[in-house]
Amino acid sequence: MKNGAVKVLIGFIIGAVSVGGYAIATPNNVPVVKACIDNKTKALYASINGSCAKGRSAIDIGATGANVKSIAQLVSPSVVSIEVTALAGNGTGSGSIYKSTSSLSYIITNNHVIENAASSGKIEVELNNGDIYTASIVGRNSEYDLAVISINKGNLPEIPRGNSSSLAIGDVVIAFGSPLGLSGTVTSGIVSALNRPVTTGSTTAESYMDAIQTDAAINPGNSGGPLVDSQGRAVGVNSAIATLGSSFGPSGNIGLGFSIPFNQAIRIADELIATGKSTKPFLGISFDPGFTGNGAKIGIITPGQAAEKAGLTVGMIVKSVDGFKVNDAVSTIVRIRSHAPGDQIVMVVETTSGSSRTFTITLGSAPALP
Repeated sequence: MKNGAVKVLIGFIIGAVSVGGYAIATPNNVPVVKACIDNKTKALYASINGSCAKGRSAIDIGATGANVKSIAQLVSPSVVSIEVTALAGNGTGSGSIYKSTSSLSYIITNNHVIENAASSGKIEVELNNGDIYTASIVGRNSEYDLAVISINKGNLPEIPRGNSSSLAIGDVVIAFGSPLGLSGTVTSGIVSALNRPVTTGSTTAESYMDAIQTDAAINPGNSGGPLVDSQGRAVGVNSAIATLGSSFGPSGNIGLGFSIPFNQAIRIADELIATGKSTKPFLGISFDPGFTGNGAKIGIITPGQAAEKAGLTVGMIVKSVDGFKVNDAVSTIVRIRSHAPGDQIVMVVETTSGSSRTFTITLGSAPALP
């Protein structure tokens, strides 16, 4: 059976209710890490090299009786619920506080959470303490299904950042968000797979994800919330679920959730905050939609772009990118989109004569669709 791309249902809910508090599902064998607890407020803070500031005491996160509960206390203040009211449709989603200045805070979420309010409508953000603020769209990227919104409230706790590239299958991960409108929900599981090619439909464009697959319960409304590692550091943006579906609609979580790697989200978010727009790597290839063989057949090459400069020609069939076997056009696009403009990729192709050739290609840059 091919390990091909997965078409999944976006985890987004229309017209949900909001309920306070948080629910916790606790796994076994969570690694022990250091954190700091404020001696007065009992709030948790990340520990730098195992040390704590004056007035705070070191604790072990992951020790018996702490684990997910302690991580939830550490991360939850950086997680928000998002409610959209628009003519195109109402709905709820989630987000995380990415950057906070003295007067303004930037929040990462999914594009599909807020896109209905892009031309008209209202976006409201509810903080962990219940305070509600009207949000503005800073920028959107429908091709990566990411967006940044802002609120006029500063000095908020930023989500701790992890390194999604260091994840391994079997690592413990924890999902935060507002599934079915239930704000402050926390669920846990493991990394089930990495580099999973996933496409999700959007009203404006198809999104391609080099996804982290997890069995942590993710449901409609979790979209845009963070996936964190065993130290409470963001490693993903929860974005989609696979469902069985039924005559009554989608079935909800079946243990197949997908998150955008946070390293990728960081690049997009930084560009959106700086300019309101973002970029994507550009190869200058269109694939043959009628090709049914294994791989991706080059149908069109854009003159003067990266593919032509590297020596690729029409009719070649892409077999792998950076050592990852590709089975179709979608998995090839996903592998390319996992890079930033200016990165080098190594592509193995089958030529029109049937021989194998390897190309090293420097990716160009193109504007991404909002």
